[in-house]
Amino acid sequence: MKRITVFYFTLFLFLLATSAPIEARHPFACSSKDLANKNLPFCRTDIRIEDRVKDLIGRLTLQEKVKLLVSTAASVPRLGIKKYEWWSEALHGVSNVGRGTKFGGDFPGATSFPQVITTAASFNASLWEEIGKVVSDEARAMYNGGVAGLTFWSPNVNIFRDPRWGRGQETPGEDPVVAGKYAASYVRGLQGTDGGDRLKVAASCKHYIAYDLDNWSGVDRFHFNAKVSKQDIKDTFGIPFRSCVKEGKVASVMCSYNQVNGIPTCADPKLLRGTIRGAWRLNGYIVSDCDAVGVFYENQHFTSSPEAAAAAAVKAGVDLDCGPFLAVHTENAVQQGLLSEADINVAISNTITVQMRLGMFDGEPSRQPYGNLGPKDVCTPAHQELALEAARQGIVLLKNEGPVLPLSPRRHHPMAVIGPNSDVTVTMIGNYAGIACGYTTPLQGIGKYTRAIHQPGCADVACVDDALFGGAMEAARQADATILVMGLDQSIEAEFRDRAGLLLPGRQQELISKVAAASKGPTILVLMSGGPIDVSFAKNDPKIEAILWAGYPGQAGGAAIADILFGTHNPGGKLPMTWYPQEYLNNLPMTTMDMRSNPSINYPGRTYRFYKGPVVYPFGHGLGYTSFVNTIADAPTIFSVPVDGHRHSNTTLVTGQSIRVTHTRCNGLSLVVNVNVKNTGSRDGSHTLLVFSSPPAAHWAPHKQLIAFEKVTVPTGGLQRIPVKIHVCKYLSVVDGAGIRRIPMGEHALHIGDIRHAVSLQAQVLGVIKS
Repeated sequence: MKRITVFYFTLFLFLLATSAPIEARHPFACSSKDLANKNLPFCRTDIRIEDRVKDLIGRLTLQEKVKLLVSTAASVPRLGIKKYEWWSEALHGVSNVGRGTKFGGDFPGATSFPQVITTAASFNASLWEEIGKVVSDEARAMYNGGVAGLTFWSPNVNIFRDPRWGRGQETPGEDPVVAGKYAASYVRGLQGTDGGDRLKVAASCKHYIAYDLDNWSGVDRFHFNAKVSKQDIKDTFGIPFRSCVKEGKVASVMCSYNQVNGIPTCADPKLLRGTIRGAWRLNGYIVSDCDAVGVFYENQHFTSSPEAAAAAAVKAGVDLDCGPFLAVHTENAVQQGLLSEADINVAISNTITVQMRLGMFDGEPSRQPYGNLGPKDVCTPAHQELALEAARQGIVLLKNEGPVLPLSPRRHHPMAVIGPNSDVTVTMIGNYAGIACGYTTPLQGIGKYTRAIHQPGCADVACVDDALFGGAMEAARQADATILVMGLDQSIEAEFRDRAGLLLPGRQQELISKVAAASKGPTILVLMSGGPIDVSFAKNDPKIEAILWAGYPGQAGGAAIADILFGTHNPGGKLPMTWYPQEYLNNLPMTTMDMRSNPSINYPGRTYRFYKGPVVYPFGHGLGYTSFVNTIADAPTIFSVPVDGHRHSNTTLVTGQSIRVTHTRCNGLSLVVNVNVKNTGSRDGSHTLLVFSSPPAAHWAPHKQLIAFEKVTVPTGGLQRIPVKIHVCKYLSVVDGAGIRRIPMGEHALHIGDIRHAVSLQAQVLGVIKS
């Protein structure tokens, strides 16, 4: 891709916005010029949305209704309703992956933030929400310009269960609490929080549920039956989606391709109507992954006919089909008595309600909130600065012996910049990205600080031969320091491309070791990847003094990497996933979903919560250029948990057992731990406070789990007191083998860095609540 500097791109947009005002988008429906329909009840903004929806559905024929059940929804010309493409994406910036968004003309690009796995490493919930706000500004601007929709099928909040998963890069990592917090924060940013029931854009949390295998060892996502226990659904896979719906108030959830325990997720009424719509009370629509309804008929053979598949999906709770399947087969399903028109009314009621919350039936967009957004609001300097800051906050310093970092910028002392990812552009934005505003490559970023001697070392990340090794080694001999930018890209890990192992591809490891041995000065290894890499060799090599993980750092990734290497920014990122050694995979098929270890069959367990073996770098690991000391200023040692009296026969304190959360008076039941964070180093910096809990011993509990995290900036010598509020029912509970969430009584150990604090939970039985 031809590079466009940020300055000239921004100047171009400024001139475009000031010299050629964008033509107002034609209204989706209810145009002021549509004299026949503009005064019908569904067009009136002075009545309740539910009444408007009811009026519109009552005017539609069955044939018109079924054509609204699919992502490329047909127009209804007689009612003045235009066709609409539901599929747009905004995983980490407005993307052109979906059919609803096109770049070009007034909108040649959009701000491309770091891939989600990198942003998650910031552990900064306010940053996550701010990114969502910027992305939705740009999305609305593009909608007003006629080149995007308002329904964005993002974020991906699946748990990064297996380190080989090609789409792990799209997720917030392996921890359900982090993933849930990310989901709610990003969704609030996208959808807006100041419009009541109105939506800025409509987000969609995907892929529900237990979807984390694409194509591994002959098994693909279209045929995979994920065998998952109730326990793992409740305490791992379901948590981010529950948070997305209940806390983020998301407008949509997407069901996944795979089966769960023999039933396709998009045909399972317990998962969709029972949980998402019922228990969690989704206010929005449920959409299938693209062609997922067709997949469970054609690939999984779950039904005997396409009409039965259409009926199964709609009855289970699917309101919208990404793809044409429901438009083709639903009318016949009704004629065959497999489905009623009332079922279809429920489905399109959910989708039309979201469109009305978006203002799509309110007439001209220019007269609506956000109607003034246009090209001038895309790729603004402020947006691009936020992309840079997000990359800085997400980069993780894994190793720093000496310390060798930060480097001193010296114009007359060259540094070698080596590696297949040293001068890349699109690699930095990962997948589900659009066209970036402009790029700063690592080579360009480093070049702003010092003179660089550049050698690729390998032709690409596959690194199949050593033809370019000699030039790389010679550059290292000439330079005062060597920076190797290595790792992966979408040819190694991507959608429908799971990794075979955890080692660097091809001969990358050989190149790194040879260059480090030849280097005249210190060697710094910078890694781009979505998933973890076994770099034990580099961790243990004294010639490689520092290691940085940049993930896929977005359009400004090269500038962010350089800012950290040269100390303009003090790194504060932490790993959102465990980095395992290659040997971890020996007894670990991707198809085995169990989170907990099973020593009898040498099954190691998954994620830091259940795996206790050796790691390359643990979840939460990350260094900086200053030091912080945590101390507990105030925390309870005993905490009473009120339990409804009608559940128990006595009124004494109960210990040594676990209490069902549903038997506990959970409302407002929180304990507060006040933590002092002091910066004892010589630099200002940000500190990620991670609070873990180890519950009383139980064979079904994780050995530890994250219960809270806070991001705090502390100047050198400064001290800040951070109140950590821990909701007891939500964060000190665990899920038993039957899928029941319980609060274990007894001693819970709280871990904050090297500090351990014990708090004893004791059940206090109260009188029966009178109705």
